[in-house]
Amino acid sequence: MKRPAVPEADDDVPAYTDAHVAAYPIEYIAGIDLYNAGEFHASHDAWEERWMGEVGPQEKLFLQAMIQSAVAFHHLEIGRPGAARRMHQMAKEKFARLGKRVFMSLDLEDYQEQLERALSWLWDAADPRELKPPQVTPPRIRLLSAIDEFD
Repeated sequence: MKRPAVPEADDDVPAYTDAHVAAYPIEYIAGIDLYNAGEFHASHDAWEERWMGEVGPQEKLFLQAMIQSAVAFHHLEIGRPGAARRMHQMAKEKFARLGKRVFMSLDLEDYQEQLERALSWLWDAADPRELKPPQVTPPRIRLLSAIDEFD
């Protein structure tokens, strides 16, 4: 299977600002850099390091959803569309449970729309292994300018 395309930066707009770096955990910022570079397993590792520590329940749920969305693309890279579909479903469920439009400056509605565009083909057959994988463009993570409080 082809490696998912690395999301392209729109007009070289940075994914975050210095204010984000100061406000948010470094593992979150590192995970964004790795994800946007197409290093999905490494972004999972960065976010998991934070998730395994002492974090509030909403941040934990958010990080789980981000980890699972990254792992979905990793599974596509290694030719496991069934596992990718499971991770996509689990991420969607966690984002729904979180119930936020924005969390840690990430527009979750936009992110989930991009995620759905990239992965919705996985649901076109009872067994996703039967499908010919299209060219997939993962979401581009770009934080909103406002800094959010988080638990």
